[in-house]
Parts: sequence; structure tokens; C-alpha cells
Amino acid sequence: MSSKNTQAVLRDFTTQREWGQFHSPENLIKSISIESGELLECVQWNEEADPARIRAELADVLTYSYLLADRMGWDPEELILEKLQVTEAKYPVNKAKGTSAKYDQL
Repeated sequence: MSSKNTQAVLRDFTTQREWGQFHSPENLIKSISIESGELLECVQWNEEADPARIRAELADVLTYSYLLADRMGWDPEELILEKLQVTEAKYPVNKAKGTSAKYDQL
């Protein structure tokens, strides 16, 4: 499913329930943070987390992220590709390959 299809399905889902009134950018950003914390809990005490739980929490993070992008009028795929170009410039393959060093330490 493309990001535009996903956003349309989410928009329809929230419209049917009249939840858009709760989806201010601020509330969506808070929700992303909360759900990210729940995703982190999956590995808090054990590296071998339940894949089904990780999947469910990741879906929540992505859902709120897509809702925020939609609220802001942005295409998630475009956001990712634009950011990837910036990151690619910071981390050229010849310097960054095989290292986790920050760009200013390469």
C-alpha cells in the first residue's frame, strides 16, 4: 500500500469516528512519543522481545506519524526521501561505511 493510500484509509477511519478534532499537531507529536516509549518497553529488560508486540507498537508509531504528516499536508515518502538526501550528504559511503560514528566524527 502506498503512503497516499495509507493516509486515505487513516483519514477515512478517523473521520468516521470524528477523531480529527483530537489530532492537533501537538497531540499527534505527543502520541508518537508515547507510542515510541511503548515500543522501547518491548526491549527494556530483554533483547529477545516478542515480535508480535514490536509489530503492534511499531504500527502505532507509524499510524500517528502518518496522521501527523497528513495533518501537516506532507507526503511521508517525500519526507523520507528528502531527509535521506540530507543524510547521504552527511554520511558519504567512503567515510561512513561500517561505522556508527556521527557525521562530524568521520
